Amino acid sequence: MKITSPCVVALTWTLKDSLGEILDELTDPVEFMVGGEDLLAKIEQSMLGLGAGDKLKLHLEPEDAFGLFNETLVFLESRALFPPELEVGMTIEGHALPLGCNPDAPSDIFYTVTDLYPDHVVLDGNHPLAGLSLYIDIRVTDVREASVDEVGRGSAGTGFFKIVPQAPGGANLH
Repeated sequence: MKITSPCVVALTWTLKDSLGEILDELTDPVEFMVGGEDLLAKIEQSMLGLGAGDKLKLHLEPEDAFGLFNETLVFLESRALFPPELEVGMTIEGHALPLGCNPDAPSDIFYTVTDLYPDHVVLDGNHPLAGLSLYIDIRVTDVREASVDEVGRGSAGTGFFKIVPQAPGGANLH
């Protein structure tokens, strides 16, 4: 079966930054829905017509990936508003920010704690890969029809580098 929209593809990949540093690597296939919300548009478009066993190398500029870095999504908040167990790398849903945080902070995004100071916390609402040019080597390991449920959800259950709340020390981007 060739990749068309909608369908589900099983992929492995290596994602690198412009300096060649590996940012993420999937060695075991993970399923994503083509024609839903799981993959970036440029990746989906480039995979159309491919089949199991095919490989693809892409260069993604920030505009095609996770956008440009937006300084207005970085907030300095009072450390006293947050629990003592807060750590760098934790993510917080915008609607769950403590009362007293900047009212201009959008509530519909995730914030990553990027720095902790004795009196302040730095929250960054940008995707961790925002502003980066990326290189991705993809291998299609399987292609199948999407189920009615997957089409209805617009997802095979895994999004491409979705931000999800993480426990301290969690490093998964996918």
